[in-house]
Amino acid sequence: MELEQYNFSVEETTEHSLKDILIKYLYQWKWFIVSLIASLLLGFVYLRYQTSLYEVNATILIKDDKKGEISSELSAFEDLGILKNNKNIDNEIEILKSRTLMTMVVKELDLNISYFSQGRPIEHERYYDTPIIAHYIVKDSLISITGNWLVIPESAKHFILKTGKGDETLGSYNFGDAVMTEFGKIIFTTTSFFSDTYINTDFRVIITPINEVVDRYLGSVKVNPVNKTANAITISLRDAIPAKAADIVNNLIKQHNLDAVADKNQVSRNTAEFINERIKFITGELSVVEGEAQDFKTRNKLTDVESEAKLFLENGSESEASVLEANTQMRISEFMNEYLQKHGLPGDLIPTNLGLNDAPLSMQIAEYNKLVLERNRMLKSSGEKNPVVENLENQLVGLKSAIKESLINLKAALQIRAKELAKKEGEINTKIGSVPKYEREYRIIQRQQQIKEALYLYLLQKREETNIALAVTVANAKIIDSAYSTGEAVAPKKQIIYLSAFLIGLIIPIVILYILDLLDTKVHGKKDIDKVKIPFLGDIPQSTSKTRLVVLENNSSHIAEAFRLLRTNVEFITTVNATKSKTVFVTSTIGKEGKSYIALNLAASFALSGKKTLLIGTDLRAPKILAYLGLADKKGLTNYITDAELELKDVVFNASNINNFDILPSGPIPPNPAELLMNPRIKGLFEQVKAGYDYIIVDTAPVGLVTDTLLINMYADCTVFVARANYLDKRLLRIAESLNKEKRLPNMAVLINGSDYKRGYGYGYGYGYGYGYGNYGKDSPKKWWQKKEL
Repeated sequence: MELEQYNFSVEETTEHSLKDILIKYLYQWKWFIVSLIASLLLGFVYLRYQTSLYEVNATILIKDDKKGEISSELSAFEDLGILKNNKNIDNEIEILKSRTLMTMVVKELDLNISYFSQGRPIEHERYYDTPIIAHYIVKDSLISITGNWLVIPESAKHFILKTGKGDETLGSYNFGDAVMTEFGKIIFTTTSFFSDTYINTDFRVIITPINEVVDRYLGSVKVNPVNKTANAITISLRDAIPAKAADIVNNLIKQHNLDAVADKNQVSRNTAEFINERIKFITGELSVVEGEAQDFKTRNKLTDVESEAKLFLENGSESEASVLEANTQMRISEFMNEYLQKHGLPGDLIPTNLGLNDAPLSMQIAEYNKLVLERNRMLKSSGEKNPVVENLENQLVGLKSAIKESLINLKAALQIRAKELAKKEGEINTKIGSVPKYEREYRIIQRQQQIKEALYLYLLQKREETNIALAVTVANAKIIDSAYSTGEAVAPKKQIIYLSAFLIGLIIPIVILYILDLLDTKVHGKKDIDKVKIPFLGDIPQSTSKTRLVVLENNSSHIAEAFRLLRTNVEFITTVNATKSKTVFVTSTIGKEGKSYIALNLAASFALSGKKTLLIGTDLRAPKILAYLGLADKKGLTNYITDAELELKDVVFNASNINNFDILPSGPIPPNPAELLMNPRIKGLFEQVKAGYDYIIVDTAPVGLVTDTLLINMYADCTVFVARANYLDKRLLRIAESLNKEKRLPNMAVLINGSDYKRGYGYGYGYGYGYGYGNYGKDSPKKWWQKKEL
């Protein structure tokens, strides 16, 4: 009879139904509770030992000269060439994030020196309220050292100094004394926050290399534009101390403004330096000329030479003025040319507003200075190899060459003009040839004196203009909001930590159980049988009873009911042989799967139903039936086969507590079980018992280990193939699949032994007996007898 198309389970479920998965995981609810408690406890400990962080924010406005943000009071100085440095917001962001500015902040605020006091359970950093501070005699020595000390005040004047680990005492000192360390001398002093409550309290002083501190804060500070259209920038920073973070942000803005002002004043400072050098030089020359004039008058005893030559000089005044102007312009061009020769680097600025009357040349100088400033600002946020910087340097080289060429051309033009004016003056001098020799000599000295005086006064005027430019320079960043904090910790977030801990507490057991399920190769239930396409007969729940014979009269336990349902299923699949007794083989793949237990109780179940039943033990290698019944060794099948004089009645006995139940035990263990089962008496045995019993239950040897069962398979009407749950490897089911496919065991169907319903395996036998396995009184799925008849 073919059984492949039938399913004899009480309830059908989808292989990977959500209900099965939930039941399987809910069975492990204790581990989920433990995991959740452990995860939440770890989250609590993490928060307990984690330092809270606070965020401060500041907003600044980057002034844009092109948008008319220069005040009306300062606009009057635009003709001096100042207040025309337009800023780009992206460049300002990069400058604010630069290492140079942050280094200035760290040094000014002494951020590389940290102070900590004992707390519960961790140390707390102190900032403005620290009762003890440390000073280095040589401050530059703090740049790259690392120090860690414990300062323990013994009184308001004395303290003990220990190493950072507290395992070595370095000595006892007075506050204010210079303490010699391996890094130099340090002076520890108390502040106004010190009180007697701090005596004998540990204070930790940590000195960190400045570069490490700068790196830490550069990674923490965030500089972003408020939006894409505005010129406002938001600066934010997180730190354990809000006041410290606010000081850092405010000082960063301060350093940025100082740097911007210094950058704007660079042209004016260079111009002022040039003018001062020229004034010093002209002062010396003017002193020499005035001394010559004094010597001339003293030597020649002259009082008022000019009055004597007034008449003649009136005609030459206009020519002299022209000569004076030409010489002045020529000297200025010479000064400019000398300056360019001395300051030849691409980043040097050229003095402006010196009074050259050549407009194109003045425009070239202004354009050159503008490019120099732009190049210097780009170098603060990028390297010299930046394509933009290289392009600016190429432009500066070309523009500087053009300025030099213009100065040369201007000087040549002035020399030509000076020659023409000299020629004209010579004509005038011819007219005044009658002037005494003294007048002519004095006139030469006086002319030199006037040239020096005019140049001196001009340079004094330009120096005042430059000083005004330096005085009115303003920063390009206006503070909208100084650094402030809401006072609420932004990290770690307790809600997120506890939520993460809760999710981790759920996920960990799920992952572990899922991995264990992936690695699990044991048979658990019908799903595993369906994969190998073997008919499924049912399952027997796991028993905790020490008594192996559980099917007894008036016993309505869930296991007894399971065997009664098994009996019904076996009757169903053996209906093809209704006119004769049925022989049911019970076998398994390997030992210890409970086939003898199944055979014993299945036989008892048939006997209790009024069927005359015989249980035969053909497992001659490891007989268990007598041991399960608690009986001593008796003669059995081995004796019957080997002793021809023995009759069946000599080896068969009746179970004392169950009617219609006879047992033919295996007998002594023989040395050759397979050969005994091939004995002709076996055939006669089965023919004889079939004539006297309704059901013959045969406990056979495991088919996966020995061939004993296959030697007598022709006597079976059906085969109950026992697979023990949580014991048999799934891969060994291939043996049963192969035997079924090759028809080597008649009417074979698999029975799961030891199903664990609490873990979601098995299908239940609900008869309302209070064992929690059934659906009595509910809409239950169709039972096997409700299915289509065979």
